Amino acid sequence: MTAWAGFWGLLSGTVCAFASYILYKAGVFGFGTELNASFWGAGIAFVVDAVVSVVVTLATTPKPESELRGLVYGLSDASVSDDALAGDAAWYRSPVILGAGAVVLAAAFYLPFL
Repeated sequence: MTAWAGFWGLLSGTVCAFASYILYKAGVFGFGTELNASFWGAGIAFVVDAVVSVVVTLATTPKPESELRGLVYGLSDASVSDDALAGDAAWYRSPVILGAGAVVLAAAFYLPFL
């Protein structure tokens, strides 16, 4: 997907969801309830977003591979080093410490409701 396809797809999907809700409130669409109107609006937004994104992607030119090198998994760049600094042992980079902290916080928030 090109950048313009993402932009126009998101914009058109949002506008269509908003329009479907306004038309429901005006009595043009009979979805029944607010919840049904929300579900239908989300479905309409998804379909419109997907269609517009595909059409705009086919109509626009993609970025050249030289600009995507190092950003896309399939186009790795050996000259780009990873973001970890040599000898960096900061606590917020340790998955063990972060995982243990998440478990402790989850338990602390759960225990008062026992």
